[in-house]
Amino acid sequence: MSSSSNRRPRNVAAVVRERVEQGGERLWRLEDFQGLSFGAVAQALSRLARAREIERLSKGTYYRTRKTAFGTSRPNPTAVRELATRRWSMFPSGLAAANLLGYSTQSSARGELSTSASSLPRKLVGDDTVVHTRRPAAWSELSMTDAAMLEFLRQGGRTSELSPRDTVRRTLKLLAEASRYQRLLRVAPTEPPRVRAMMGALGEELGKDPRALKPLRASLNQLSRFDFGAFSELSAARSWHAKG
Repeated sequence: MSSSSNRRPRNVAAVVRERVEQGGERLWRLEDFQGLSFGAVAQALSRLARAREIERLSKGTYYRTRKTAFGTSRPNPTAVRELATRRWSMFPSGLAAANLLGYSTQSSARGELSTSASSLPRKLVGDDTVVHTRRPAAWSELSMTDAAMLEFLRQGGRTSELSPRDTVRRTLKLLAEASRYQRLLRVAPTEPPRVRAMMGALGEELGKDPRALKPLRASLNQLSRFDFGAFSELSAARSWHAKG
């Protein structure tokens, strides 16, 4: 029997430590250690974190620092954000949504995003980022642009730099592109009543079949009135419960 066949498999903790030390400054996840027991890898990374050889950013995510003239290095914000989007559905909100949709050229000093999760690790998204949680699970099937449109509607178009009339015109144009209105109509039942009402008024303005809009109208309390913000300019706003 050869000597190689008598060789014992290496200890998982030793393998993890070696890879981390040889990997230099970078992010590490459990998925980076394919072929090894996830439980043993998790324990090994946890021990390295307790020994302050790596930093725990969130469950199953760690960062290996390096020494610099100004102290220890920090994770690259872009890389960390990209990693976060792999685990949680995140979408632009506030000025970021308005900017993406072409309503504004401004950018907020603080990031602003929304997610269907109940919370996000602050070390991944940034301590000063404004996070809107618990968006409908149906949003996970939407593109960034579609979700940004729903965020924009939730805020009544108030983040737009355009006039109310031009804001409405641009919204109608965006909703008419690539069947966007139909996609948003499918998730509309999960939206707050005010957004459902605005979606109905926008659909009417777009000339949609009244039968397709009937479920939206039926979902609204006939005595309710909503602040449509910039969308009060819609000709159908009053018939869809906009405040006077």
